[in-house]
Amino acid sequence: MSDAPTTSAPRTPAPDHGGSGAGGPHGSTPEATITDLDAGRRKPVSRPGDRIFGSLATGSAVLVSLIIGAIAVFLVWRAVPALQRNTVNFLTSREWLTQDVEKMAFGVLDLFQVTVLVSVFALILAMPVALGIAIFLTSYCPDRIRKPLAYVIDLLAAVPSIVYGLWGLLVLAPAIRPFAQWLNDSLGWFPLFADGSGSIIGGGTIFTAGIVLAVMILPTIAAVSREVFVQTPVAQVEAALALGATRWEVVRTTVIPFGKSGYISGSMLGLGRALGETMALYMILRTTSQAFSWSLFDGGATIASKIALGYAEFNNDIQAGAYIAAGLVLFVLTFVVNAAARMVVAGKKD
Repeated sequence: MSDAPTTSAPRTPAPDHGGSGAGGPHGSTPEATITDLDAGRRKPVSRPGDRIFGSLATGSAVLVSLIIGAIAVFLVWRAVPALQRNTVNFLTSREWLTQDVEKMAFGVLDLFQVTVLVSVFALILAMPVALGIAIFLTSYCPDRIRKPLAYVIDLLAAVPSIVYGLWGLLVLAPAIRPFAQWLNDSLGWFPLFADGSGSIIGGGTIFTAGIVLAVMILPTIAAVSREVFVQTPVAQVEAALALGATRWEVVRTTVIPFGKSGYISGSMLGLGRALGETMALYMILRTTSQAFSWSLFDGGATIASKIALGYAEFNNDIQAGAYIAAGLVLFVLTFVVNAAARMVVAGKKD
C-alpha cells in the first residue's frame, strides 16, 4: 500500500449561457425559451362564423331585455292616468267600479288573493304527481312504454286552455262535487274548507279551478324534472347499486339530490303559467261581489280572468288603464316568482 499523495485534475468550468443553455436550470436553449413565451402570448384564432354567432347571441339577449323593459314602460305609462283618477287605494281596496271615468274606484286586493290561492293550490297538487311521473319514467318504467308514455304526458301541454275549461266545468265539477261537499261538511271548521262565496253544487269555485290548473301545469313540471333526472351520472347510480342499494334508495340518494334544482325550476315554470292562465279560469270561476275569505270554495276572478272579463271597456283609454294597472301587478308578481326561483336554484347549487 503506497503512501504517495494523490492529486486530482483541475475542473474545467462549463461555458456560461446565462442559466438558459443545455446545462441551465430550465434545460432549454434561448431560442426555445423565446418561442415558448411567444406561444403563451398568442391569442386564440377567431373565425368569422364564431364572431357572427357571438354577435347574434349577444343581440338576442339584448333584444329580449329591451322587449321586457318596453312592456314594463308601456304598462306604467298606460296605468298612470287611471291611477290618478282612482278614488280608493289600488293595492288594498276590494272595489272595482270603472264605469264612471270621473269617479273611478278600483282595487286589486281580491284579484291578487284569488290569483295567489288558486295558483299555489294548483302547484301543491301538481308537484308531487309530477315528481312521481318523472321518477317512474326515468327509473321504473319499462323501455318499451317509456317513450309513448312520455309523449302522452307532454301532449297535455298542447291542449288549448279553453278545452280544459270546458272539461273542468262540464266533466270535472260534477265528478268531484261529492268529495268537495264532504270536505266542506267534515273540515268546514278550517278556514280553507269553510263555506265560501262560490257554489259547491255549481262547481265554479277555486277548488275546481285549482284542480284544472294543476292538470294544465303538470306536463311542464314533469318534462323538466324528467330531463334533469335522466342526466344523473351513470357512475353514481352504479356505485350505489354496487354498495347494495335498492332501486328506491338509488332514487332517494342519487337521482333526487342531483335533479333537485331542475325540479324546483320546473315547478316555478309551472307556477308562472298558473299565474297567467286566463281562459280556463274565466270559464270556471264564478264572479261574486262578496269579499274573499281564503276558502277553496270561494268564487271570484284572477287578475288575468278579470282583464278578460273587462275587454268590452277597452275602447276608453282611462277604463282600459285600470285593467292595465292590474296587468302591471301580475307582471311584477311573475317577475318576483322567477327571481325567487333563480335564487333557490342558485342556493341549491352552492
